[in-house]
Amino acid sequence: MNAGWSERLKRNGFGWGLVLPSLLFICLFTYYPMFKSFWLSFYEKNLATPEPLFIGFDNYVNLLHDTVFIKVFSNNIWFAIGTVPTSLALAFLMALFADKAIKGRGLARLSFFYPNMIPMIAVANIWLFLYTPHFGLFARLASWIADQPVNLLGTPDTVMGALVIMMIWKEAGYFMIFYLAGMQQIPKDLYEAAAVSGVGTFTSIRRITIPLTMPTTLFVAVVAITNSFKLVDHLWIMTKGGPNNSSNMLLYYIYESTFNFYDQGMAASMTVVMIVLLLLISSLQFFGWDRKIHYE
Repeated sequence: MNAGWSERLKRNGFGWGLVLPSLLFICLFTYYPMFKSFWLSFYEKNLATPEPLFIGFDNYVNLLHDTVFIKVFSNNIWFAIGTVPTSLALAFLMALFADKAIKGRGLARLSFFYPNMIPMIAVANIWLFLYTPHFGLFARLASWIADQPVNLLGTPDTVMGALVIMMIWKEAGYFMIFYLAGMQQIPKDLYEAAAVSGVGTFTSIRRITIPLTMPTTLFVAVVAITNSFKLVDHLWIMTKGGPNNSSNMLLYYIYESTFNFYDQGMAASMTVVMIVLLLLISSLQFFGWDRKIHYE
């Protein structure tokens, strides 16, 4: 009995020893900042009160009356709605094309994935030039359609759409890799049996490919939604959140509140709101969508 317990302890101890460095990093750089933000969200800490002053839920109440926060939060929701479904659909279509046994498919895969290899700062500069009035390709095309000069990044009605297009271009190739890996795990016998039965290509995709890639879709959807809230490097280069906060995002507003306005209490409360929102969305996806997914 003692020998068996000692053997289990040795085996489990070796396993925990292997994951201990990763756990330490996660605790130091993920869980500790989360709990610190949660604690700080109940305090007032800014230039007027350098020492934290406990105020309870006042920071959260003030968020409900902060018009900038409401606008930024709404911007982020619309940004996620604009980028996530389109990126997933485009990634799925690109994976269908890249999975075919055609000549040059390796070049096609590289071309689809290449935007993801470019750092976000470089991507922002490239698209900033494309959107530059009078000189950028897309700006000149929009001006030709509207029959007047158009500033895509300087107009509240067009800036969010311009950022959505750029993000779809950046992320679709990355999600395509996951879909491609999922499609390659589907037994080819299923498609052969469907073809023998006279089932068409579109029906095979609808009845075979889409259901069997649903685990991939769930994973990619969670990643895409998370990215829509955490990727804000492009804002620093392209818009700084303007014009009139029309392109401002939640994480960028948290950055501004912390380092520009030095209001750490409000920034912490916004951080908690963002974390709770992402956890809620992920939980709904996993516990709702996951029941309809076939993993075998």
